[in-house]
Amino acid sequence: MHPVSLHSTGLAPAQSPPGPAAPGPPRGSRRRSERVPRPRRSRVRRVLRALSLLVLLAVLGGVGTYVWADSRLAGDVDLAALPDRPAPGKGTNYLIVGSDSREGLSEQQARKLHTGSSAGAEGRRTDSMMVLHTGAHGASLTSLPRDSWVTIPAYVDPATGVHHKPEKNKLNAAFSLGGPELLVRTVESNTGLRIGHYTEIGFAGFVGIVDAVGGVRMCVDRHIVDDKSGLDLTEGCHTLDGREALGFVRQRHQEKAGDLGRSRNQQKFLSALAEKAASRDVLLDPSALFGTAGAGLDTLIVDKSTGIPQLTRLFEALRKVSSGSGTQQGVPVATIGYPTSKGSAVLWDRQKSAHLFARLRADRPVTVGDR
Repeated sequence: MHPVSLHSTGLAPAQSPPGPAAPGPPRGSRRRSERVPRPRRSRVRRVLRALSLLVLLAVLGGVGTYVWADSRLAGDVDLAALPDRPAPGKGTNYLIVGSDSREGLSEQQARKLHTGSSAGAEGRRTDSMMVLHTGAHGASLTSLPRDSWVTIPAYVDPATGVHHKPEKNKLNAAFSLGGPELLVRTVESNTGLRIGHYTEIGFAGFVGIVDAVGGVRMCVDRHIVDDKSGLDLTEGCHTLDGREALGFVRQRHQEKAGDLGRSRNQQKFLSALAEKAASRDVLLDPSALFGTAGAGLDTLIVDKSTGIPQLTRLFEALRKVSSGSGTQQGVPVATIGYPTSKGSAVLWDRQKSAHLFARLRADRPVTVGDR
């Protein structure tokens, strides 16, 4: 039977005659019955340490993902080196460009997607251009028809070094003549908007993103058959895969408004794509989420000041536009099929377009009358 600790009873020990001292327990040890229970705080500390480790792993995982994504961005465009730029306005302007670059496509894929020649056979050209403005009054997405009749500022041909004077031409010609830098300068000089960030994606990246999110649902009000883009959509709603989506945003010969109709389709599809990419189906599916990010980053070209934070803000703004909390419009147009020395073009309405760009420059809300 184990002895009872008198101290625990609160009684004083009885007096007994002195005798030889009983040998005590070995130094540094306690009897089992006298062992002090471990404080409960130690268990709390263990739980806190475990939680701290999990948080650390999450942070390291986030940092690793950030580094992975940031390292795949091609920051090839130096906006800071551009000459004769307009003064910065209020808010931020992103120039979003869809190019016909075949980089990343095999000959077989190029034939399947009806893109024409494969990578390297032709220089890059623009299939779509939009300015996304973000500021105190939300987001506003403005399409710039690629056939817009504009003034291309003076430039030096990057291939030959030959100086060229300012000249009238179609907007997409600026891209083919002087790349992203001349395109940004042309947009800035004709709109008065200071472009803060540049993003460009080619065919392969576009198709990859659409397929990674599981397709994008679009509705059409008629049967669309376009041999050049390979598109064949019956009237009604469809979930477009990457190949079909590329055909949808590229086709214009079946649109009554031609290039303007294509611009509206591109704007509509981009908003729907942003909404799908932000859906629970994608965000809660790691394979879809990383597949989407990887597909986009592999062929995305940005300016040197654009990183993951800027792309995140761009994506969030597009999502807001798609949800109806932002505005979508095209540049006000005076004439479609305007005859020029470079072929049929789109002529902007000078007064209305100047009013629209002035409101964007001042970060004022865009109303129906501005569109």
